[in-house]
Amino acid sequence: MIIFLYGQDSYRAQEKLSEIIAHYKEVRKSGLNLIDVDAGKTDFSQVYDVLKISSMFAETKLVTLKNVFSGKSFQEDFLKELKLLQSLKDVIVVFENDVVDQRLKLFKLLLKECKSQEFALLDSKNLKIWAQKEFEKLKAKINNDALDALLSCTRNDLWRLFNEIKKLVDFKDGQVVRKEDVQMLVKPNIETDIFKTIDALAQKDKKQALGLLHNHLENGDNSLYLLSMIAFQFRNLLMVKELSEKGLMYASIVKKSGLHPFVVKKSYFLCRQFSFEELKNIYRSIFKIDSDIKIGKIDAETALDLFVSKI
Repeated sequence: MIIFLYGQDSYRAQEKLSEIIAHYKEVRKSGLNLIDVDAGKTDFSQVYDVLKISSMFAETKLVTLKNVFSGKSFQEDFLKELKLLQSLKDVIVVFENDVVDQRLKLFKLLLKECKSQEFALLDSKNLKIWAQKEFEKLKAKINNDALDALLSCTRNDLWRLFNEIKKLVDFKDGQVVRKEDVQMLVKPNIETDIFKTIDALAQKDKKQALGLLHNHLENGDNSLYLLSMIAFQFRNLLMVKELSEKGLMYASIVKKSGLHPFVVKKSYFLCRQFSFEELKNIYRSIFKIDSDIKIGKIDAETALDLFVSKI
């Protein structure tokens, strides 16, 4: 039997895998046939040999097979034996907690022949529901505006969101979590703040944009990393702008670009503040600045200031 777990939401995917493993341990107390394999670090023949060996206790094996899509050779060998592996009494969990090329033959066959479950990133509505349930599990409450503030800091990084929820619940010790608690204890996601910086630039508010950037620098954030995040955001704006000018609507842009719906939604409205030529020129200037920093022509902090002043 083969179970296929995949998707970008590594937290919920790992949660499901842990649930399967916990159930296996509950039924089969010895735990001697619980096997974890990284396909990226082994040959398929070694995995195949493990599955062919009969357990001394005749127990069903539970094999977690990770990174199956990392190597072409492993994929090809796995494909050849897929039907046989599916027929075994052992349980094989193919676990991929990242983006998988859905055009691959193995991916299509796993969906068709095996029990599968996708863990896509949660949209804003379901993210809020998920967070509320986590507070409920911990017998805690949070105000609606506080929850919005928390999600704006963590976005759909459930690993970080879970840890921040625990931190807030421990801090409040039975009291309702309020917006000021979130603002005091939870550091905003740097990507969110960079978007605020670009929004300020779009509104021609260079003072606010500089203030936001210098807040990061004062907090010890690396200048080159800040520049790379600015480049990433302008790249998204350029992509969304190009697709929107071709007449594509929001849903089509999400599908065509491969960007998360949250990113497309924010970029879709913000890119209207720039012309396509402006975005191209800004994107080119970022690479020029990056090159000048790396050859020592200008220091990174000064380069960021000049970048803002010229937009």
